[in-house]
Amino acid sequence: MRKYELVCIIQPDLDETAFNGVLDKVKGWISQSGGSIDKAEVWGRRKMAYIINKHREGQYVLLNVTMAPTATSELERNLRFQEAIMRHMLSVVA
Repeated sequence: MRKYELVCIIQPDLDETAFNGVLDKVKGWISQSGGSIDKAEVWGRRKMAYIINKHREGQYVLLNVTMAPTATSELERNLRFQEAIMRHMLSVVA
């Protein structure tokens, strides 16, 4: 098991229930793969450096995750196909 940081930028026009639904879906994918969420921080709405999908802002979320290295490819595949997530970055914590 390795420790990872997952940062997601979620569409800014989602209401609170839809935002929490997307977040719960991501947490579900992590726990289904045998991983655990150590910490979840919602950074809130922030201005992005450049426009993505006609949006100037995004809702940022940081998840500190412990999971098997073999499960990361499936998680990233699921994140790519989730339309509400505009960008994501998964990196190993040293």
